Amino acid sequence: MHNAPAAVLGKAFAATLLLAMIAAADPAGGPGPLVLDKTAISPFDRYCDGYGMPGAEGLGYVSVLKVSTGETKRTDDRLIDGIVAYDRAEATDAYIGQINMLTASSFNGPAGSIWGYDLAVAEEIQTKTEKPLLTLTQYDGSALPVFDAAPLLRAGVALFGTENQRRFPPAPGAHVVCANKSAMALRPVNGTPDTAQGEGYGVWSYVAISIAKDRTQAASLFIEDAGVWTKNDREAELVRFLDEHRKVVVGSVVDCGKDQSVIYDRTYIAYAHRIMQPGHVGMALTAAPYVSLARGAIPAGGFKALAGMNLGEWQKAVGF
Repeated sequence: MHNAPAAVLGKAFAATLLLAMIAAADPAGGPGPLVLDKTAISPFDRYCDGYGMPGAEGLGYVSVLKVSTGETKRTDDRLIDGIVAYDRAEATDAYIGQINMLTASSFNGPAGSIWGYDLAVAEEIQTKTEKPLLTLTQYDGSALPVFDAAPLLRAGVALFGTENQRRFPPAPGAHVVCANKSAMALRPVNGTPDTAQGEGYGVWSYVAISIAKDRTQAASLFIEDAGVWTKNDREAELVRFLDEHRKVVVGSVVDCGKDQSVIYDRTYIAYAHRIMQPGHVGMALTAAPYVSLARGAIPAGGFKALAGMNLGEWQKAVGF
């Protein structure tokens, strides 16, 4: 009985993959660009659903970015403390609480769309008014500009809503594949944290998405990172570390691109952090759920109309 959800998920993914391969087949028999119908509509009016679940309309999926932290007072049960802190991170900012989170290895391919970038486009991205935070050089010598992912995070909040004001969150109990990483730490009531015991002053996490230059032939790449801050309880120093460590995170994008012979057009990156109170357990979570969209999130023009809307226009179209 406990294996039933996994069996259903496996069959759903197998069927989806088979249909996608048929739809993408080159008539001449050779490899070609994957041109797919990216429609991704869940069977629920008010809830998104996990990619590959039964009842969805279309072969596509939508990736939504989230990076958040949670905290809880320490008890005598470290495992329970971690569960509570993790749940609070899921419920903070873009609401993805009450889901069965499954882990993916973090790509958005030709069948995928990115919420806030491809669909219901964030205004800063649509108008190209953002300035790069930094620029790296890729293996072919081309530039990789790196932008703040804050507009994509706000788009995720606009779609899912918050814990107090939910819009179209993943369905309660849904099985949702996510690119995800997390880090947990306890801050002791007194004294210096014992790093060997998983203690620290704070926790942090990053989410990054690098957009492939040719998205018909390559996947866009998610990078997630998370860790524990052990030096001191000064938030300003933690922020300086995170600003500097951002170069390391994005540097991995360049390395992965070289390994796979993929060139990226741009990267979006953001982080979350928290200095815990003494005697509290903190959790830093980065997640990018792969979902089909709630029917109520689809405007009158249908799924494809989302690509022609900015975030504000979408919100008005669906009644927010």
